[in-house]
Amino acid sequence: MLGSIVAIGLPLGLNSSIYSVGHILMQSLIKMSRLETGTFVLHMKEAPLSETIARAMSGVWAAAERKHISLEVQCHEELTALHDPKWTAEAVGNLLDNAVKYTPAGGTVTVSAQMLGSFCRVDVTDTGPGIPEGEQGEIFNRFYRGAGTRTAEGLGLGLYLTRKILTLQGGYIKVSSIPGSGSTFSLYLPRELSGV
Repeated sequence: MLGSIVAIGLPLGLNSSIYSVGHILMQSLIKMSRLETGTFVLHMKEAPLSETIARAMSGVWAAAERKHISLEVQCHEELTALHDPKWTAEAVGNLLDNAVKYTPAGGTVTVSAQMLGSFCRVDVTDTGPGIPEGEQGEIFNRFYRGAGTRTAEGLGLGLYLTRKILTLQGGYIKVSSIPGSGSTFSLYLPRELSGV
């Protein structure tokens, strides 16, 4: 199908954009399928959160730089949590991708981590437009796109995948948002194994 698009003479940039969207769609659907069918294996271990966060942030540096968005991290290097570093970086990366996408140019995205009782909490906070209260319960559903986000690039799978990744690790995710004041997504990772 891409061959026929190229044949009609679309500009090269558009061809690569179509390929990129198609590739992202395919990768997201594969991840969703693997998570839903249980065909992937978690590799839970006590690992530094700073490394997991750095891995996640590496995927958004360029986009943040293009929009002059400041990326900040507040995580002690010695802070560890029991988690699968690869899949947790994927979850944090999904939140960072959304934060950079919806934060206006010149804004700030902050990632912070702290221990709270039996959980470790990782917060991703942005200075974006916020999420209306009526949509906050829906945003973690598969393919859901909020009214103010339907024109932005995306499939409505990132938050769904993030919640699924956290749930499979015995954790959970919450959102706190006020329209016009940004959002904070909080990921809770258990500090010890309990049937995961």
